[in-house]
Amino acid sequence: MVNYAVAPPPGVDTTRASVARVYDYYLGGKDHYEIDRKMAADLERAFPEVAHLARDNRHLLTRICRFIAYQTGIRQYIDCGSGLPTAENVHQIVQRADSTARVVYVDYDPVVTAHGLALLVENDFTDFIQADIYEPERILHHPTVDENINWNEPVAVLFLATLHHQTEDPDAPAAVTKAFIDRMPSGSYLAISHLLDPRDGSEDEQTVNKLLETVHNGPMRDVMARTRAQIRELFHDMEMVPSGPGKPAGIVHSVDWWPDGPMLRERTIAQQIMVAGVARKP
Repeated sequence: MVNYAVAPPPGVDTTRASVARVYDYYLGGKDHYEIDRKMAADLERAFPEVAHLARDNRHLLTRICRFIAYQTGIRQYIDCGSGLPTAENVHQIVQRADSTARVVYVDYDPVVTAHGLALLVENDFTDFIQADIYEPERILHHPTVDENINWNEPVAVLFLATLHHQTEDPDAPAAVTKAFIDRMPSGSYLAISHLLDPRDGSEDEQTVNKLLETVHNGPMRDVMARTRAQIRELFHDMEMVPSGPGKPAGIVHSVDWWPDGPMLRERTIAQQIMVAGVARKP
């Protein structure tokens, strides 16, 4: 992986924090700048467990991709808001089930684009486009997407920790997912993880609100937390997948979505504020 700390690629604004680069920092990556590390430090002062939140979301991605790849037979994926490539990317997980599974990564950040293009060298079945997930038609009709995705066969679309990065239009996330769902054929899957409104089940509303305030006042994209009911609406009429053995389908805390084993430790604050769901299009 190329380190851009010395010579950032053209178009990269090193004076503005990036969600992807802050996330990379928390996951132990090396592709971030001083402004990203400052933002990360500000977030940690407001919410010391924020790095755990990033890692928990990565573990969720791993479990969801394993489920879809090994249980559903789906062999094509679109990861919307993919962030920087780090350990256990979507293509690494799903291509263990089928080496020819196709993955298209989507992100708006130019530094992520540079890394995404590097993926093309190592993997013939992985591609990348630079696009804003809030412009779904641009993604759905992008030539690279059309080259890799057969819209006559089921596809898995991932929106993990991305749809809450929009505050200007509260209705925009639902419009985005609707555009994808309308294009997805029967048997397709949609996965979403999202920041939970602290008024809906959080045991530490004050801490979560402080986190939201820190992000709001910082240079990074703002965030909007939503209730479980509001997040469920992002799936529209899709059929929710049960969240575990003998458990009902619906929106649950991310760590509770088909965990790798029983929870042996007390739930952290970070594990209280991120929820997730997976659904199938009938």
